[in-house]
Amino acid sequence: MTTGWLVTGAGGMLGQDVLAELAADPDAVVTGLSRDRLDITDPTAVRAAVTGHRVVVNCAAWTDVDGAERSEAAATSVNGMGVRHLAHACRESGALLLHISTDYVLPGDARRPYPEDAPTGPVNAYGRSKLVGERAVAELLPNTGYIVRTAWLYGEHGPNFVATMLQLAARRETLDVVADQHGQPTWSRALAHQLAALGRAALAGQAPAGIYHGTAAGHTTWCGLARETFRLSGLDPQRIRPVGSEKFPRPAARPAFGVLGHGNWLRAGLMPLPQWYDQLSTALATPSFAGLAAAARTSSES
Repeated sequence: MTTGWLVTGAGGMLGQDVLAELAADPDAVVTGLSRDRLDITDPTAVRAAVTGHRVVVNCAAWTDVDGAERSEAAATSVNGMGVRHLAHACRESGALLLHISTDYVLPGDARRPYPEDAPTGPVNAYGRSKLVGERAVAELLPNTGYIVRTAWLYGEHGPNFVATMLQLAARRETLDVVADQHGQPTWSRALAHQLAALGRAALAGQAPAGIYHGTAAGHTTWCGLARETFRLSGLDPQRIRPVGSEKFPRPAARPAFGVLGHGNWLRAGLMPLPQWYDQLSTALATPSFAGLAAAARTSSES
């Protein structure tokens, strides 16, 4: 029996990977709507888009963290009210909602991984806007809403830290990278696979609604991620120099510790995502990243 899936934000980095993942499922009939085809702040358009689908994967979001600091109302319109429109439409139609959120809803001052039920407390406007969306899902879809928090996402289909490091490696001898922020680098393709598995488990009644942490196992710093990217790409990791966050002041504060726990996956009968460095090794072997690495090595040798 086939199942209708709707992917919002389908033109983004994660959205494209979710579409590719679902395309391999013979039981999934998939509709992908990018931002130019569905504005989730339009409740009428959202209701029409959701109708006829059994699972909605919401990858649509305002992701400009510093921009949100300057335009919090606009960010909240997408990340908060837009998600509320989706949750309303899913409640009316009986669809499941898998909503992508972020570690930024947490205060980032812990020393141990945050469990899924940890108290929230965002330190910036982006986190506050995403928390509005989380609360809408929890309120409107207590039994059919799934909040999947992710962090430090990188992939083939959009700007991201890993690609930036390889691009800069071709132009600069050394790079200063922040070493006092801790997180879990997560490959978007691995997260897409996890989302598809969660959706299927939810349809089968095996995964309870609630919060799941869609981040890699283990953790590192931005400096650690950059050095491992260099090492795996055949570049000298010592070209990466550790610095404090104060060297790169930004409009929006960043949580110092965004490490998340993964207990709810096991309770749902699903394995958490693999270690961050294993994901990175696999990702760097894909054509787009391998091409960037080859260009960086060539530049270093010239």
